[in-house]
Amino acid sequence: MEKRDLLYTGKAKSVYATDDADHVVILYRNDTSAFDGKRIEQLDRKGMVNNRFNAFIMDKLSAAGIATHHEKLLSPTESLVKRLEMIPVECVVRNFAAGSLVRRLGVTEGQALNPPTFELFLKNDALGDPMVNVSHCATFGWATADQLAAMQTLTLKINTVLSELFDAAGMLLVDFKLEFGLFHGEIVLGDEFSPDGCRLWDKDTKKKLDKDRFRQGLGGVIEAYEEVAARLGVIIE
Repeated sequence: MEKRDLLYTGKAKSVYATDDADHVVILYRNDTSAFDGKRIEQLDRKGMVNNRFNAFIMDKLSAAGIATHHEKLLSPTESLVKRLEMIPVECVVRNFAAGSLVRRLGVTEGQALNPPTFELFLKNDALGDPMVNVSHCATFGWATADQLAAMQTLTLKINTVLSELFDAAGMLLVDFKLEFGLFHGEIVLGDEFSPDGCRLWDKDTKKKLDKDRFRQGLGGVIEAYEEVAARLGVIIE
């Protein structure tokens, strides 16, 4: 597979075309951003850690029968993935109250949510990724009702698989966001899953092991990511 022109540069990843129209290469960079890109820093090893962490999680999801865009690792910081027609709606599951849910509803951080909440957000940095509903998505053509139903079903299945995985490693999967796309008409998970896009706490101490360490100036960001990887048995070289 030949890597070709740069197609897109995001806050932490770059996407390159290949000589196969159905596949692209994702480069995981060391850039770390928060607050819709208003704060950006370079953190050594981050691209490598997230690339390998994501590959591990995608393999676990594939083994559970969940279609993902991930194909294989190409290098410490690069992966080959399916080229999707992305749906501009983020799916968010919350198992415990944290972040914007606490600010919006005034609930206590750490409160267990049973059943977990499921929310939709429009992927639009300029607008701050506003919360939307099924009616908005249908009216503005962002996604169909059938697509959203499939995305919700997959997101909740992923929540079950990963909550059990992290629980066995002594961690709480507090919340996470996912994006989906279409590959030859099939709904496919088209997002990275790493401590950048979820909240993870130590089950006993509630120590934060995710990007909130960066957002809140707690330090030890990559060390926390590597701790999560080590608990799961992810090999980081």
